[in-house]
Amino acid sequence: MSLKILVVDDETAVTDLIGYNLRKAHYHVLTAHDGETALQLAVESAPDLVLLDLMIPKVDGLDVCRELRKTSDVPIIMITARGEEADRVIGLELGADDYVCKPFSMRELLARIKAVLRRNQSPSSENRESAILSGLYDLQLVEDSRTVSIGGNPLNLTRLEFDLMQYLLMNAGRVLSREQLLSQAWGYDFVGGTRAVDSAVKRLRAKIRKYLPEIEIIETVRGIGYRLIK
Repeated sequence: MSLKILVVDDETAVTDLIGYNLRKAHYHVLTAHDGETALQLAVESAPDLVLLDLMIPKVDGLDVCRELRKTSDVPIIMITARGEEADRVIGLELGADDYVCKPFSMRELLARIKAVLRRNQSPSSENRESAILSGLYDLQLVEDSRTVSIGGNPLNLTRLEFDLMQYLLMNAGRVLSREQLLSQAWGYDFVGGTRAVDSAVKRLRAKIRKYLPEIEIIETVRGIGYRLIK
């Protein structure tokens, strides 16, 4: 069965062009021209990936991303004419997996889609259930079910946040560079830059802080990266 991709852009010419090329690459394509329809299709059709323009009517792309991330970890690639760093960072902080700025080549877009889908593949069902425990924080990570909890309270992490948390836990006490975290959680072919790590750590800290408000368990090591404090 071909993977489903939801293409969201208010310009029909853009959705037609992207849709044509995606179908040639054997993807099943859904299209939406506003944020309201995009959210409806995302719920009804459960796409495997969303290509999301920022400048769309009714509900803008950033709000669509924000709403999707409340209930779903579907991979999201932002497509935008905005080239400013601030817009890219906001998208990443909201949970987007990658971004591409207009104008772009279809070859580049298809390569990014393949890379994001590859990074988001489900772990093999043959993997044995394994847990990583941290008694200091009453934190438990279960690899097979890909869940993380603190004091029995689930953190509701996205795939990227889970992979990041797992790598930090496996290397608790060690300083990990942004490049190391990027290669482990996103993959060597990610082109979004190390700011994606900072955005993901910010989201992860916010979720942890809900149950551990008095301490910051992920320490920033200035000029290098991050460390999970033992």
